[in-house]
Amino acid sequence: MVENTSLFDNGMHKFYFLGWEEKQEEIIQTNQYLIVDGDEAVLLDPGGAHVFPRVLANVSEIIEPHKINHIFYTHQDPDVTSGIILWLSIAENSKVYISNLWVRFLPHFGVYDQKRVVAIPDRGDTIRLKSGNSLELIPSHYLHSTGNFTLYDPVAKILFSGDIGACVFPAGKKYRETDDFDSHVKNMEGFHRRYMTSNVACKKWVDVVSRKQIDMITPQHGAVMKKECAKRFLQWFRELKCGVDLIDQFYGV
Repeated sequence: MVENTSLFDNGMHKFYFLGWEEKQEEIIQTNQYLIVDGDEAVLLDPGGAHVFPRVLANVSEIIEPHKINHIFYTHQDPDVTSGIILWLSIAENSKVYISNLWVRFLPHFGVYDQKRVVAIPDRGDTIRLKSGNSLELIPSHYLHSTGNFTLYDPVAKILFSGDIGACVFPAGKKYRETDDFDSHVKNMEGFHRRYMTSNVACKKWVDVVSRKQIDMITPQHGAVMKKECAKRFLQWFRELKCGVDLIDQFYGV
């Protein structure tokens, strides 16, 4: 297993890329992240039941898991959320943040205590931490979910982008971070053209997040993009034709 990686640490506020398995698996590769702010912790897209033991071990190397206060979900896909009941049984005081569109689906994962669920309104919200720091929940609807959010950490200047910025690694060629956009984009193009809904949605999201100072973008699949690579990704994504823009090709038109 690859070890946890610290992406930001100012002593008080820390942002971790949690470790992953070395072995290539026959499932969708996923990334998980942990923000530690003082004695509070925020877990980002912790994943499905299959990866729960590994993610729990990763988290335990950094903090006691019961100290997780907030669990943020970008959207409803099972590779993001299907381990939710396992996390709620361990992080007994945590709140779950998810789009208001998906709250009614949570009982299908065994989540019946609505008091622990924070429904994110369509226009976004903020996770306010006890230190006074805040995490911004930014709308990213239709990229690719109808109820989708990304998270910006203004202290670390990191944008957690969920499926936006995802890549599909060639077999046996995983890498955790990159500053080589020209090479990396080859592993992103196919996914984004098929899974993202339209260029209208792409442009709107890029115009919003580009107002932030972004030192790196951390997606839920693939590799962390730093500095210039992150900047070039946003430029590329803003012009991307995808989804319904390309609908004719599926009908032989």
